Amino acid sequence: QMQLVESGGGLVQAGGSLRLSCAASGGPFSAYAMAWFRQAPGKEREFIAGINSSGSRTDYADSVKGRFTISRVNAKNTAYLQMNSLKAEDTAVYHCAADLAYPVQAKSVDYWGQGTQVTVSS
Repeated sequence: QMQLVESGGGLVQAGGSLRLSCAASGGPFSAYAMAWFRQAPGKEREFIAGINSSGSRTDYADSVKGRFTISRVNAKNTAYLQMNSLKAEDTAVYHCAADLAYPVQAKSVDYWGQGTQVTVSS
């Protein structure tokens, strides 16, 4: 049973940057594709970015393409989400997810993190 713990969320002004981390333990991190999802109050969960197990392939939602970058360091069992040019509409709880399949789809995710709050003030 793999555990995922996110960190790095917080309050930032519009136009600013944050880097989220997702630390994995208890499982073969390098075997899993990783992804970031977010959920804002009153809205459905939204896929943001995904990366395959080796880190050679990535994909992004149109809403964040060009502003967010997903990466991973398998030797550290950690995935990252670098978020630049943040907007008020990026405000949400951000969750990392692990899936044996890539691209990652919410319906097939094997493990979820508890989430970290990102708030962007305008």
